[in-house]
Amino acid sequence: MIIRRFNGCGCSRRDFLQKGLYGIGATAGLPLLLSRTTQALTAQALAGTSTEAHPERILVVVELSGGNDGLNTVVPFGDDEYYRARPNLGIAASDAIAIEDGFGFHPALVGFERLYKDGLMAVVHGCGYDNPSLSHFSSMGFWHTGVPNGGEPLGWLGRLADGAYEHDAQGNKIVNIGTRQSLAVRARHHQPLVFNDPRSFRREGSNAEKKSIEGLRPGPTENPTLEFMAATAKNAVESSEFVREAAAGYSTPIDYGIGGLSPQLRRVAALINAEMPTRLYYVSYQGNSFDTHVHQADPHARLLAYTADAVRGFAEDLKRIGRADDVAIMMFTEFGRRVEENASLGTDHGTATPMFVIGNGVQGGLHGRHPSLTDLDDGNLIMTTDFRRVYATMIEQWLGFEDSASILKGAFGPIGLFS
Repeated sequence: MIIRRFNGCGCSRRDFLQKGLYGIGATAGLPLLLSRTTQALTAQALAGTSTEAHPERILVVVELSGGNDGLNTVVPFGDDEYYRARPNLGIAASDAIAIEDGFGFHPALVGFERLYKDGLMAVVHGCGYDNPSLSHFSSMGFWHTGVPNGGEPLGWLGRLADGAYEHDAQGNKIVNIGTRQSLAVRARHHQPLVFNDPRSFRREGSNAEKKSIEGLRPGPTENPTLEFMAATAKNAVESSEFVREAAAGYSTPIDYGIGGLSPQLRRVAALINAEMPTRLYYVSYQGNSFDTHVHQADPHARLLAYTADAVRGFAEDLKRIGRADDVAIMMFTEFGRRVEENASLGTDHGTATPMFVIGNGVQGGLHGRHPSLTDLDDGNLIMTTDFRRVYATMIEQWLGFEDSASILKGAFGPIGLFS
């Protein structure tokens, strides 16, 4: 009987379930996506009936936390109003990396230049939502849930996993690399695997508890709850071991740059290379890194360089391991900045901002209409593209699920970002 194995730790079954299982996730507690979740136990009879059109495809979401300044990222150097609003912070046309139609990248985005010119990067102008919030907490919550002002408790990627992989009993569909779980990946059934440093991603607990878990062998029992708990404990250990081994065994000659996203994206490449069954990866900057209220020029340039180098390195590494055709990257921030610079040589919280989609199947170039720099809403850009249209594009055109409306709780027409 499984309960005898529980008793090996010298504690009651209640103690084991309350203390032992809560220590499984190192940095994440219980939010682990395991191969035997409650959803998996109830869906085994339906496994293999998914309507997924592209079972090999992966989406990597990159969050630029803090409110990236879109106007100094994709520079509208062809519009004189930009320089009138930003006499000190404006990027000179001669310094910008020209792309097309009077626009150019910030000069720190050298890593993006080749991706764009090779047709591997789509830039979507003016992304946002109606009645925008200038609060980091509120606006990020709206982008995380995909339901602005809706009080939605689950993340859009979590709902995507629950809906798209409803009949898929195989776990580990979502991986969130970071120090804490993002609301974007919060799911009802397909709980995410959350960790930061793979070397420390292991179950915490006493040696007696660890030995008991390592000795667990899920098997038939008259109590399905105990069977599930035993499988969960066992597979938690196996999942953390897989992550540690995949990361430790991965070696690449590709340079991802330093700082920022580079270690996180390198870990994503390691898991993809090890054939982790994950379909949705989530990485982000810590804190409000892009919140550049004061003396913006130098720190913003460094952040953009870190980002471009890491994304370029990741794209090159995917090509090296033969998975470039299978992976798309979507990059966003919770809001842009105000059009005018402030008195502290920085920029304050704004609204509309560009989004970026990178990958081999992308229809590269500029998409959508850039917001006017003169027709403003209290000094802020007026959004021209609802960000959920980009989400719908990733769900339908990239991952191949037709019903994005049920996931996003509304119909948002996809944009032609993929060939």
